[in-house]
Amino acid sequence: MLAQVLSAALSGVDALLVRVEVDAARGLPAFNIVGLPDAAVRESRDRIKTAVLNSGLDFPANRRLTANLAPADLRKEGPSFDLPLALGVLAALGEVPSEGLDHCVFIGELSLDGSLRPVRGALNVALEARRAGLRRLALPKENAAEAAVVEGLDILPLERLAQAVDWLRSGHFPAPHCADLCVLFERSRRYTVDWRDVKGQRQAKRALEVAAAGGHNLLMVGPPGSGKTLLARALPSILPDLSAAEALEVTRVHSTAGLLAPGQSLVASRPFRAPHHTVSAAGLVGGGSVPRPGEVSLAHLGVLFLDELPEFGRQALEVLRQPLEDGSVTLSRARASLTFPGRCMVAAAMNPCPCGYLGDPKGSCVCTPPQIARYRSRLSGPLLDRLDLQVSVPALAFSELSAAPEGEDSQTVRSRVNAARALQGARLKGAGPGLYCNAQMGPKEIREHCALDADGAALLEGVSRRMGLSARSFDRILKVARTIADLEGEGRVRTRHLAEAVQYRGLERTMG
Repeated sequence: MLAQVLSAALSGVDALLVRVEVDAARGLPAFNIVGLPDAAVRESRDRIKTAVLNSGLDFPANRRLTANLAPADLRKEGPSFDLPLALGVLAALGEVPSEGLDHCVFIGELSLDGSLRPVRGALNVALEARRAGLRRLALPKENAAEAAVVEGLDILPLERLAQAVDWLRSGHFPAPHCADLCVLFERSRRYTVDWRDVKGQRQAKRALEVAAAGGHNLLMVGPPGSGKTLLARALPSILPDLSAAEALEVTRVHSTAGLLAPGQSLVASRPFRAPHHTVSAAGLVGGGSVPRPGEVSLAHLGVLFLDELPEFGRQALEVLRQPLEDGSVTLSRARASLTFPGRCMVAAAMNPCPCGYLGDPKGSCVCTPPQIARYRSRLSGPLLDRLDLQVSVPALAFSELSAAPEGEDSQTVRSRVNAARALQGARLKGAGPGLYCNAQMGPKEIREHCALDADGAALLEGVSRRMGLSARSFDRILKVARTIADLEGEGRVRTRHLAEAVQYRGLERTMG
């Protein structure tokens, strides 16, 4: 007898529907799984047999079972096929009616006692099931809250294999698991550092506000303990709030990587990722024999903080150049080419020299000029070009450190950032897919929206001649100036906006 069950496989951050076909025939006992299964899928044979028996169901020993995972040219990995394979076997043996398997997707890992364990990518599977016009998704109870954020799909939580068998035999499915997106957003939208927690550093805070308003990448240079890390951790709190669609994008990546906490259904805050400088290129942008998302993708629509930037491996830094330009990471392998999202802000920090105290009145630098030159040469010109703002973060005086927190909180600054982003969104509407902030403007948009008057053109000409700006740095200055104008609500880029944007490239002469 032949039975068919719908399931799904992950391919990057996308899910693809898989039809599990199981045939039960008389003959020598065997259980073969074909259709490019990995080791975890092949091992499911033993888990399924034991789970079926421990669930009080029959598993005949005189049957030859063949399971095919179609399409056969798509690699299947992970234990999420345990549940659909078990139900396919039971349907092929006549233990459950095959009619109840229609219009429902099944995923889940089986324990030997017949209980179900959570799997990765439940949200991705739910999105694909809805896109395909299916009505139900049955999955482990721990994954129900995650999948329930997808509207228009009934989410059926399961705790044990026997529970699914009872449902199929009776034909009565339970009430689906529901989620309130408004409640989830309020409960999940939290930031650990508020803007007011950062003492002093007015110039640096202004630079970070400009970066947040335009989606620009930035580099902070200062001695140890000057507050670079705290500034970076406060940056997500002034970025615009995630929309429902953006939250689903971010959650989809984290679900693929298996990073959602137990019971967590949505990532409603801008992600903040801070990998250690020993991270490999594959860990930073993704990779592996079966490609997984890297830190760039996990920071999608949030902040990727690279502390001690020159200490990162040269290869790891250079592979960042593509995602910084394209907002995505493409990984090519012999069997497939996968694209992961990676549109994030990069906030980098470094010391001015190896010891960290060059130019610091509180400390004495012990580095020689050749040591300083070697330290700074670890950053290539093309990488520095892609960091729109370069700001100095000096050490704080005792009076600033001992003062009570003052100044604006994150909500106040975020309101200005939201207003600037609204202007950009209206201006760039229709310019291209995914184009919503100044940092993403191309040459055409720069010519159209960053036109300079005679004084501004003269200023930029002089700066370009003195600093030897590359074409990319030239465009970056214009984009930042446009963002500064947006923060002031100005329709045109004025000379004062351009002058402020130029000062954020002041480190280029010494860092290059």
